[in-house]
Amino acid sequence: MKILVVEDDRIFNTTLCYNLSADGYEVSSALNKRIAEQLCRKQEYDLIVLDVNLPDGSGFDFCRDVKKQYPKTAVIFLTANDMESDMLKGYELGADDYVAKPFSMSVFKKKAAAMLHRIKKQSEKDVYDDGNLCVNFSNMVSTLNKKPISFTPLEYRLLKELVKNPQIVLTRQVLLERLWDIDGNFVDEHALTSAISRIRGKIELTDKSYIKTVYGMGYMWIGGEGE
Repeated sequence: MKILVVEDDRIFNTTLCYNLSADGYEVSSALNKRIAEQLCRKQEYDLIVLDVNLPDGSGFDFCRDVKKQYPKTAVIFLTANDMESDMLKGYELGADDYVAKPFSMSVFKKKAAAMLHRIKKQSEKDVYDDGNLCVNFSNMVSTLNKKPISFTPLEYRLLKELVKNPQIVLTRQVLLERLWDIDGNFVDEHALTSAISRIRGKIELTDKSYIKTVYGMGYMWIGGEGE
């Protein structure tokens, strides 16, 4: 599972990354908000360990933006502030937990492990099913009105990005970066447009629309809304 550690104290950042990596997680590191934002544009993380006070911005602001883009990403705030108002603000922004420094590394690792175990259990149910369209991303089997339909690997990856971010506009640039980053194969604008068109042709009926084009921006999954 993927973890991003956003902490401006270089030594503490390294310590956190070392301990989490030792537990078998894939860990990325950012010393400031700008780098963290760049990393999040390239991929989705299962957990973000986030310092509130960053040298170039607020961890609260970063949490709010991340939760808009990746609602399922868990966030644990790390901060020297143990004021109740700060804790409440973090939770209101979608944080899953709040740990005040200093803290026991062993206790923190147990906390992170429990959270990631819960996320893994949830992600095992990797299926979209609205009663008409059913897409099983794990075994790459799909049906529409109980009849089998097929997608290419690229179409499955694109579908998954859209499905897991419902009612959120995904820009063409964001989609291109995520699709390219998955397996190292370059996906250009033409391939993205063609894949969107093919998916629509396979799943959209005369009275049902699944993908909305937001002109000048990108695409949004609207999940079978009626025209």
